[in-house]
Order: sequence, then C-alpha cells, then structure tokens
Amino acid sequence: MQVLKGVVNARDLGGLPVPGNLRVKEGLLLRAAHLADATDADIRYLSGLPVVKVIDFRRDEEKKGKENKAIPGAEYISLPVDASGNAADQAIEQEKRKFTRHKKFDIRKIIVMAAFNEKARKVAASMYPTLVFDHECQARFSAFFREILATEKGAVLYHCTQGKDRTGIASALILAALGASRETIVADFDATNRVYEADVRKYSRRVRFWGGKEEEVNVVKSFMGANTENFVKTLEQVDLQYGSMEAYLKGPIGLTDADIQALRQRYLE
Repeated sequence: MQVLKGVVNARDLGGLPVPGNLRVKEGLLLRAAHLADATDADIRYLSGLPVVKVIDFRRDEEKKGKENKAIPGAEYISLPVDASGNAADQAIEQEKRKFTRHKKFDIRKIIVMAAFNEKARKVAASMYPTLVFDHECQARFSAFFREILATEKGAVLYHCTQGKDRTGIASALILAALGASRETIVADFDATNRVYEADVRKYSRRVRFWGGKEEEVNVVKSFMGANTENFVKTLEQVDLQYGSMEAYLKGPIGLTDADIQALRQRYLE
C-alpha cells in the first residue's frame, strides 16, 4: 500500500508471513487511524484498490469534528468498541463531561488530561484485557469478523482513532485466524510505536512539565503509543484461559473451522 499523506498509522497486512511458506495477500486487509484528514489523493487511491468496506471502531464522541471522509463505492460500518471497561463506568459525571464536552475530539489534549486522572490510569492499565475479555468487546470483534467474511471481493479498511489499540487487537485476531506466528502478530502490533514515537516523547515532556511522574507518563505511553509489553501479557492470558488464540477465536469470537478455512483461502497466497 502506498503511503497515505493524510491518514496516520496506515498499513497493509499484505506481505506478512504465515508458516507453510505463505503470506497475506496485499491490498485486501488494511488497518489505519481515522480517515477525517485523508487527502483527495488518499481517497482516490483507496477507491481504486478498491476499498469496498470501512469498519470504524470509534465511539460517537470520538467522531466529533473528525468524521470520516467517504470513499466512493465503500460501505461504512460503525462497530464502536469501548476499551475503557468498568473503570470508565465508575467515573463521576463531572469527569465524563470533562473528556467529552469538546466540540472537536482532540486525542492529544485528552491524553494529557487523562495522565492526571485516576480513572484514566486504571483504563490504561486494563485496556488490552478489557478489549480481549470483555463480553461487549468480544461481541464487536465477532461482528467485525462477520463483516470481513461477508466481503468476498475488494479490500476492507478498519480503523479506530489512532489505529493502534482496538485496530491492533483486531489485526492480531485476523492474523491469528490466518495462522500467523506469535512473533509476526507482536511485530505488527509494535510497529505502531515507530509511528507515534515523536508524539510520545513530546507529550511525556509536557506531562512532566505539569508535575507528572512516571505513573502519569505511563498513561501517555499507553494512550499515545502501543503498550507492547501489556499486549504480550494479554496474549499469554488468552493462552492460559483458552489454550490458544485459535481456541479463543472459536470460543467467544464465534468462528467455525469453515470460517477460518474461508479466511485462509481468501487472504493467503
């Protein structure tokens, strides 16, 4: 996939290796951040692939002032995934308004604010286990696979706000379904940190300027970058609870052997 000028953290799962001397086909499974800032050239390129389905994991408040630009010929699917879990549910109304009252959703400002918020620190620590083990998140990722399985031709582009956590978990599940090794799954997840490395440094300095210590800076690292160490621990929890990623996919995600075979026939070469 060519470099998109207005879409951050965009990449193709195509080319990633799968045991058996196989690899993921190029131009069919695309992951990214939101499409609100896509250039006209970006849209023309994506339309030409063609992208026939865009799956958006963002919640409504994340879309304020950041609505996706439309790709001609593509169907838009909203599958909001809440990675905050019970920690956010416990937040008082004043805290909720603080994070959602803005007319335009600015993830960077919100992350700096969140670094000093106790509930946000809990969310940062529990984000990946929530995405994988929370029943509502599992239902969303199950629906995500249903959308992919229903797309027999053309490319699927899936994204959240930054294209890292929810999108990263979705990518990990797809790669696991395709039979990719744990090494490949973790490497794809960690690639996000090269994209956001400068932002993590910048906003960590800002949090320290306002008196933040390592605990607060870790929130920036988790929300602005991808916490690969926590991701690996979450995969290990899956192994302990279900025995393997494939068993997890056949369990709460609801894939059948036929589904997995269909995915491999369609997306591997």
